[in-house]
Amino acid sequence: MGLLRFILFLFLFAVAFSLESPNSHLLPRPLIIQYPENIENQFKESVEELQLQCTSWRFAVEANNLSPWKTIPPECGDFVKDYIMGRAYGIDIERVSKEAADYARSVELGEDGKDAWVFDVDETLLSNLPYYADHGYGLEVFDGVKFDKWVETATAPPIESSLKLYEEVLKLGFNVFLLTGRGEKQRGVTVENLINAGFRYWDKLVLRASEDDGKLATVYKSEKRNEMVEEGYRILGNSGDQWSDLLGSSMSTRSFKLPNPMYYIP
Repeated sequence: MGLLRFILFLFLFAVAFSLESPNSHLLPRPLIIQYPENIENQFKESVEELQLQCTSWRFAVEANNLSPWKTIPPECGDFVKDYIMGRAYGIDIERVSKEAADYARSVELGEDGKDAWVFDVDETLLSNLPYYADHGYGLEVFDGVKFDKWVETATAPPIESSLKLYEEVLKLGFNVFLLTGRGEKQRGVTVENLINAGFRYWDKLVLRASEDDGKLATVYKSEKRNEMVEEGYRILGNSGDQWSDLLGSSMSTRSFKLPNPMYYIP
């Protein structure tokens, strides 16, 4: 009986095996994950799309088309860092300074000595990149306390192309007025930093007094330019990295906007 059972088992096994197709398996097939053949192209396209979106955002910043903003878009953090630390930013600020210098040389100054050029300080004459490199290049919400501690070090380096423009404007005979949003209490360290960075001569250095606290930069700087005009000065040129440096009342004959995608001051 046992032999018959064994023969029957062999017969049934042979029949079952004969019914298997050549591609079938008695054991489960291993799991094989197949990636799309174009995944590399899809990744490349997504990177290019992000690059385009962040470039468009930066263009909107420089054209003053954005609503007030506090930080750069998180997805554009690397883009802004690469722009600021790369050659593109240097080329852009050099272009601004060149155009400004060409204009300054083309102006015929009055004989009364009342022609003036206004310069902002931060990100116009002095670079705070060492500070912003430690704070995400604009990814972090601005912290006035931390920034003031940085200002107190008086170590901000010059923007070299702006220094060349500054020296050219002085040589041509313009009155040079420095108009900054820094507070009056920071006058000493600001003077120290400017001199150490190569900006050694100016006619006026205007900082926020206590009565200017809380004013929007556009309002504050407009008021200070109004005072210059009331004193008989003609503001022929104005250089700044924020639109609030340039817009408002008593605007200059020509304004020159330096790029700054790291922060916005209304």
